[in-house]
Amino acid sequence: MKKVHLTSKNTDQAKQKRLVKPIVQSTLGWVLGIGLILLGAFSMLMLAAELEDQPRTEDAYTRANVIGIAPHVSGRIMELNVQDNQPVKEGDLLFVVDPRPFEIALQEAQAELQLVNLAIKGYKDQIKASEARIVAAKAKIAQDQALADYASQYLARVEPLLGSRFVTPDQVDKARSEALSMTAAVATSQANLAAAEQEYQVSVTNLGETEDVNARRVAAQVEVNRAKLFLDYCYVEAPFDGYITNLNITIGEYANVGQEVFAIVDRTVWYVMANFKETYLGYLTIGDTVEIYLMAYPQYRVKGRIQGIGWAITDTEGPTLDPIPTVSPTLDWVRLAQRFPVRIVVEDHPPEVTLRMGATALVIVLPGEDDLPKARFPWIRELFAKLNLVDGSVRTDQEPDKRTVRPGD
Repeated sequence: MKKVHLTSKNTDQAKQKRLVKPIVQSTLGWVLGIGLILLGAFSMLMLAAELEDQPRTEDAYTRANVIGIAPHVSGRIMELNVQDNQPVKEGDLLFVVDPRPFEIALQEAQAELQLVNLAIKGYKDQIKASEARIVAAKAKIAQDQALADYASQYLARVEPLLGSRFVTPDQVDKARSEALSMTAAVATSQANLAAAEQEYQVSVTNLGETEDVNARRVAAQVEVNRAKLFLDYCYVEAPFDGYITNLNITIGEYANVGQEVFAIVDRTVWYVMANFKETYLGYLTIGDTVEIYLMAYPQYRVKGRIQGIGWAITDTEGPTLDPIPTVSPTLDWVRLAQRFPVRIVVEDHPPEVTLRMGATALVIVLPGEDDLPKARFPWIRELFAKLNLVDGSVRTDQEPDKRTVRPGD
């Protein structure tokens, strides 16, 4: 009987344990679940506060100013001094368009300038000659006028003497003829003076000079300067420090005026275009410090500063320029926040970081900070470096001093 009693007691204890264990497990599950929910809610609140204090986005890309290189003159490319992706400095000779036609044009313009100078000298000589003829004509007029006056006075004296027969009719006729002849001589001299003055005006007009400036020489000099300018256009130089990109030409190809042959990426100023949600724009201020991470260099931090916040984006859902607007169907309870571009100028970056246009970036805005704060969890970075999960070495495929350029260098 004692053995039976012990067996029954053990059975009751086993039943109690089986009943208690699910209750404990259920209680622990509820506690753990509620704890995880509270922890998640707390984490979400902390993340929301962090995003308000330090807005960030992964929708960001590095950018640089790019210009297309196009010749100002047309012609065959005779010399090509660059290769694709090559770094260049301001003033480096990129390529040369055949200069021979423009050299000939310059020689023609210079020869025309010399001819104009000779013509100007000739016109000045003509002016001097006209001035001399004018002086001579005026003197001749004075001389003829004096003789005409004398002849008229002599005629006036002898005519009354004809009736007293102190003079013969032939003498009177001769005096009258002399007076008429001298009067005609005065008229001729006056006509010669007018012709000399007209020649003088023509010579002055042909000279083309006003206020010590000769229009003929200026026009010829302008043509010389234009020819020199077009000759200089044959030698295309780099407008700034940058990188050659999209080079697909070679020597012998014909270049047309205004047609781009390749492009240059400006390496003096780099910036990041970060697309922030419109809900974050109120927390952004021009001049805020920005912490930038590049996908190619996640172990390095790059410093930037907000230069400007976009004012407009393309409205794909609004009215268009067509007579009838196109309205796409949308669900009123699903609204996506628009993203506006924010321009961030790169101020400083480690020499190990090579900036390339279009690289993926992550940006964190740090309002109220002048410099980047100390890195968080540096031991994680060191651990990743030891595990070779990130490459901490300097790139050797390209020269760092040429590929890494900071603003103002």
